[in-house]
Parts: sequence; C-alpha cells; structure tokens
Amino acid sequence: MPAKGKHRRPKSSPISRGMVAAGTGGAALAIPLLGATGAHAAVKSAAPAVAPQQAARAASVFVAAPAASPQAAPTTYKVQSGDCLSKIAEDHRLDGWKKLYQDNRAVVGDDPALIRPGMKLTIGAKSHATASHTSTATSHASSAAPATTTSAAKTSQGSASGFRAPLDSVSIGTPYRMAGSMWSSGYHTGVDFEAQTGTTVKAVGAGTVVTAGWGGAYGNQVVIRHADGMYSQYAHLSQIVVSAGQTVTEGQEIGLSGATGNVTGPHLHFEIRTTPDYGSDVDPLAYLRQQGASL
Repeated sequence: MPAKGKHRRPKSSPISRGMVAAGTGGAALAIPLLGATGAHAAVKSAAPAVAPQQAARAASVFVAAPAASPQAAPTTYKVQSGDCLSKIAEDHRLDGWKKLYQDNRAVVGDDPALIRPGMKLTIGAKSHATASHTSTATSHASSAAPATTTSAAKTSQGSASGFRAPLDSVSIGTPYRMAGSMWSSGYHTGVDFEAQTGTTVKAVGAGTVVTAGWGGAYGNQVVIRHADGMYSQYAHLSQIVVSAGQTVTEGQEIGLSGATGNVTGPHLHFEIRTTPDYGSDVDPLAYLRQQGASL
C-alpha cells in the first residue's frame, strides 16, 4: 500500500517514448518519439531480413555453376602402320579427326596427314570442368569470348578443309569406271582431264607427298596423302617439282602434265584412293565435290 499523502511521480526520460508538441502560434503538432532503446532494437530487428536474401543469392551462385558431367579418362593409343587420323577417330568413335588432331598437335606437328607408327596419341576429349570453379566475375568476363573463338574456328576450318580441281581449266576426256579391255582392272580407275603437255598441275588439297617419281604404266606420278587419310594421284606428268615427304598446300604446283607411261596422248590421269596403291580407287569427282571443290 502506498504511503499516505505521498504520490510518486514517475521520472520521464528525455529520450523515452512520449509526445512533443511543436508548433507556431496556437497550432501544435504532436510528434511521437522513440526511445533510444526502442530505436536501437528496431534497427537490429530489421537486419535479419537481409541475411536470408544474401544467403539465397549466394546459394544461387553455387547452384548456377553445376559440376561438369563426368567423362571417361583419356587413353593413349600407339599409331600402327597404315593408320590415319580419320581411321583412328572412327575406330574410337570420336567426333571427327579434327578434334583428335587438335588434342595431339604437339605430337603430330603442323601436318595432320603425317603421322608415323609409334606415335602416342591421346584419345578422348579433354575435360574443362575447372571452369565451374571460377568466380562469378571471371565467368561474366569470359562470356564475350565465344564470338571471337567461333570466328577464328571458322577461318581455320575453311583453310584446312579446302579442295579444288587439279587443273585451272577442267575438261573431262575419259570418265571414271569406263569399261574397257585396255585397262587391267577392266575399267578406268580414275578420270582423265584434257591437258596439253606443260600444263600446270596443282594439289587438290593440303597433304604430304608420299610418292614422286616413275610409276610404270602411269609414267611420272605424284601421290599425296591428305588429312582425312585419302590419297590423290596425278599421273603421266612431263615434269615433277615436288619430292616424297614434302608438305604441300591446296593449289600448290606439283608438276606439269604430259604423256609419259602407257598413253596415247598428253593428258592428266587423276585418281582418289583409300591407300597409296593401285586398286583402292573411289569416284574422284564425287570425292572432290564432297570436299567443296567446284567442278
């Protein structure tokens, strides 16, 4: 019970909740105030609302960069006699010989058509999983790179896969697979292009010269191995200007047409083969057209 005659008047803190009248003249406006304790608590209570959002954003950054799907570990293949990049790629179910060449360029060298028995090639795509561990800033910075890379890939692809006719002016004399007893196979194994003696003969595509010299009934001949494992043959030449083992480019002069060997007149006998030897011929014009040559 409170003591008689004494009334305790509660002390009001100057910064506790209350009302302050402010005004001019007779008008006044009541403004509620928050005490320092209440205001401080309000600030603290608002802070936790931001944390979950930051956590969610952080989580989304990690979720957006999933780990790369597992790939089979690369294996090593030892090149055998008669191998070519296209055959190896096909045997190992790879996505074309160009990727195989890019992965092993340090081993093969600048000429993809020149691989030797005993070379050890890496089979299998190289992993790029480390890209998922890069920072967000790095991933944003690299997002502009693919445009330049694609452009460069297109440029290198066009120059690497270019093919053309062996002569600047093409006129066919004897077509491919024409039947006749004058040929030992019973048919013409190539195509004869009409050409006077001394006409410049050019490589239909980039590759490595495997034969450059006398070829019996073919007279002076040149055989070139290309990157896809196919071979082109140029026969009855009057002159040869390349040598075995030499690397040539598309359109490079390899000799002059003539009438050497078993012929009735000057022309260029041209074949596409699956091996460097006689009897492995395929349709030469169809092959060149498939490679993009204009005939």
